[in-house]
Amino acid sequence: GNPVRLEFWGDELTSIREFSPETQRSKRDLERIEIWPAREFVYRPELVEAALSRLKEAYRRGKEQIKGSREAQTRLSQRYARLSEMASEGTGFSLHLLQPYFYPSQVSLVDYLPPGSLVVLDDPGRLLEQWRSATALLESDYKRLFQEGRNFTPWRDYYFSGEEICQHLKSFPLLIFSHLMGSLSIFAPQEVVKLTVKEMQPFLGRPDLLAPEVRGWLQKGMTVLLLVQREVQKRQLENDLRERELAGFFAPEWWSVLEKGRLQIGMGYLSRGFEVPGRLAVVTDEELYGKKKVRSRARLRTAGDTSAFRPEFVSGDYVVHPHHGIGRYVGIKRITGEEGTRDYLEIVYAGGDRLYVPVTQADIVQKYVGPEGHVPRLSRIGGADWARTKQRVKKKVKQLAHDLLKLYAERKTTPGYAFSPDTVWQKEFEEAFPYEETPDQLRAIAEVKADMEKPFPMDRLVCGDVGFGKTEVALRAAFKAVQDNKQVAVLVPTTVLAQQHYHTFKERFANYPVRIEMLSRFRSPKEQKMIVEAVAKGLVDIVIGTHRLLSDDVRFRDLGLLIIDEEQRFGVNHKEKIKAMKTNVDVLTLTATPIPRTLQMSLSGVRDLSLITTPPQDRLPVQTYVLEYSPEVVRDAILREIQRGGQVFYVHNRVQTIERCAAFLQKLVPEASFRIAHGQMKEDELEEVMWDFINHKFDCLVCTTIIENGLDLPNVNTLIVENADQFGLAQLYQLRGRVGRSSRLAYAYFTFEKDKILTEQAEKRLRALQEFTEFGSGFKLALRDLEIRGAGNLLGPEQHGHVAAVGFDMFNQLLEEAVRELKGEKKPERRAEPRVWELHVDSYLPDDYVGDPAQKVEIYRRLALAKETKEVDELQAEVRDRFGPLPEPALRLFTLARLRVRSRELQVREVEQSDHSLVVRFQEGYAPGREELALWSRVFGKRLSFSAAGGFEVRINTRGLGSQELLGMLASVLLSA
Repeated sequence: GNPVRLEFWGDELTSIREFSPETQRSKRDLERIEIWPAREFVYRPELVEAALSRLKEAYRRGKEQIKGSREAQTRLSQRYARLSEMASEGTGFSLHLLQPYFYPSQVSLVDYLPPGSLVVLDDPGRLLEQWRSATALLESDYKRLFQEGRNFTPWRDYYFSGEEICQHLKSFPLLIFSHLMGSLSIFAPQEVVKLTVKEMQPFLGRPDLLAPEVRGWLQKGMTVLLLVQREVQKRQLENDLRERELAGFFAPEWWSVLEKGRLQIGMGYLSRGFEVPGRLAVVTDEELYGKKKVRSRARLRTAGDTSAFRPEFVSGDYVVHPHHGIGRYVGIKRITGEEGTRDYLEIVYAGGDRLYVPVTQADIVQKYVGPEGHVPRLSRIGGADWARTKQRVKKKVKQLAHDLLKLYAERKTTPGYAFSPDTVWQKEFEEAFPYEETPDQLRAIAEVKADMEKPFPMDRLVCGDVGFGKTEVALRAAFKAVQDNKQVAVLVPTTVLAQQHYHTFKERFANYPVRIEMLSRFRSPKEQKMIVEAVAKGLVDIVIGTHRLLSDDVRFRDLGLLIIDEEQRFGVNHKEKIKAMKTNVDVLTLTATPIPRTLQMSLSGVRDLSLITTPPQDRLPVQTYVLEYSPEVVRDAILREIQRGGQVFYVHNRVQTIERCAAFLQKLVPEASFRIAHGQMKEDELEEVMWDFINHKFDCLVCTTIIENGLDLPNVNTLIVENADQFGLAQLYQLRGRVGRSSRLAYAYFTFEKDKILTEQAEKRLRALQEFTEFGSGFKLALRDLEIRGAGNLLGPEQHGHVAAVGFDMFNQLLEEAVRELKGEKKPERRAEPRVWELHVDSYLPDDYVGDPAQKVEIYRRLALAKETKEVDELQAEVRDRFGPLPEPALRLFTLARLRVRSRELQVREVEQSDHSLVVRFQEGYAPGREELALWSRVFGKRLSFSAAGGFEVRINTRGLGSQELLGMLASVLLSA
């Protein structure tokens, strides 16, 4: 398939991989070379004649089966001709279809194994699920091809099913690894060794969090191993633990022997840490330091900027390149060329062609997100297929753009109320906020108030993590509306949240003549009637309620602002009522994880979007575990929390069995006290339980998802969820948001039934929760939810195929272009990046410095996205913090990134290097100042000459200058100018 690269040292063959001086081997040491085929199907010319004979016989039988249709006969003949040509030449994208003709015997991989071979299976339940899925897809494809008269391959007689493979495997010694006992039933193993393993929590670079955990492990007699990759980290860690009186537990280096009950600190690499309860705890530098990137993730972004939230991709993922189309991402490839040694993203396209994208352009490659279960077809490099596909989707997307613009225009032309500018009372109200606002929060508040002052209705979505201050945005908007004698409706999904919002609003508005009421089950029918009448007469300024607010008897005298908390929690009927209320009223929607449709509307510009991504001060991420349900783990988690004076949420989402669950927990943890809460309880009972819990009259609330939205209980810092695989991603994220709302470290345990084989979707959802524990993850999780569930349609199912053809990101990009075109706006010119990356120096992140390819891609991507030198500086500081002092190639990588950013600011068009000169060309019309010219002359002296013909140009004689010295001199000028 693909060309094989053979390397020579002198005139002797060395290896088929890149070599270094340390690994050079002479010819006599080289015993053999294995060159593996690029496909599962191995083409052998000596088998062609027999294959063509079998193909001809299959074609004859196929013709007999479709005698009646001339059109089908013609298609079959064309197909036969094409397959015959492929068989003769050994080329073609569908070469695997010929496999039954070249190798007619039904043989599986198992048949090649010598008797008694040890077979190791990793998660056989998932393997079987994939086999079944592949078989169904194969059957569907072949059946369709046959019906269209384009196939006659006897696939069903040729391929094995997963169950048949499993039966064959039973004749061999098997070693099976599985985290789910249920999947072992296929093989009925003679012996089962069960290990309970917990994933290790991150410690955020804070020894004050690590030391208590280490002390607790040692007290249980466990072996503790701390693994770092650098000597400087090891010394620092030893000093930190000595200061916390743990030096007495130190043992010799870990690779000599693991001593039970001792603490060992060593140098080594594991991808992540783990804990075997009661036996062993292994903490790697990923947990010790890896999550410190959180700090700079909260950097300022412009409103609605979602570029930093694009789904990340790993080896094997489908990706989209704007010019070349859909390919499969292989990994990072290091290539040495004329410009020095650089890293490239390697992407495979149809026919095995490979594209190497410079990491400086990592931001333009997007992960393919399409409809659920859809496997995209790889594009062909250099062909016109991708351009035609884009053009076809763009043509179809214009109608959608037209509909979007119509919606947008209707909203902008609908008469609304323009609220007055801020008053003195507004400023007083805002200054009474007891906390310091985050920059994102201030921006969201300013955007909401600016919208309210416009003469058409506001429709803004404020997306921010749980506990990031969305309620304060709503409070200030409500105060602004009330100032103009307008009424405010606050719509929430649960009675418990309505109660909490009611108390929050009452407390914040206590010093102002504002009447606030609540409509929910917590009010008696008589009270509800009185409130409804008062609202209709305009006597109530702010009314907070559940779906009761949407009842026909609720009428407002002069509604000016509708605030909706977590719109996705309302049903279809409720949303229709909300839609009717929105007609000419300002609407503010608050959410932590917008549903895909809402997200698409916001990304497409139909709804205005504000993002709050900066965490409050001293907030720590919630430590998240996904594991099989274990009474021992539950007992340990509850005891751990109550022993530090905290409380626990235990989610059991079945009202019928919740009392039995509480009784079981009481027996399991007799040291703790338990109460029950669910939506079917009487109003006064539920209110009493919640108030007792808030006042810490008991330790653990066993409840349904009634606690899901908005509750703010800083003392509750452990969450345990049963059957977490049955919840949606946004729902799980909301549940996790109920803990970790103080400066104390919080824990969330998402459990699933023992021995249960999770569906692929459920597993992806739970893994996504573990992946996104850092602050500002709500929006990312919404994008991941979009990725898992598939990008749906915005205004109807007709868009489904277009999203599948180009992926969600490209679809949105084409949609934005179409909207801009219909608006008559010019496409923003993306000025070509200054080619400062062409300097002949090695610049990359060495593998022994950043070992994880996913982390490396993320760093490259953030460098490519950087718009200011300050962002590059922050990222460099963060990388140094996580991985230690930067090696020379990495330092040059960051220097070149600064030059790229700074060159754009200085209007540099191109930096071109030849053998003995370097030319810096500026944009036409650029005129340097006197100080800038003096700086160039001071650094380069006689090597320098200027030209102004056709634009300002600097020419430098580089004879005798090394590339690194030249880079330093160039940086001293451009970064100082």
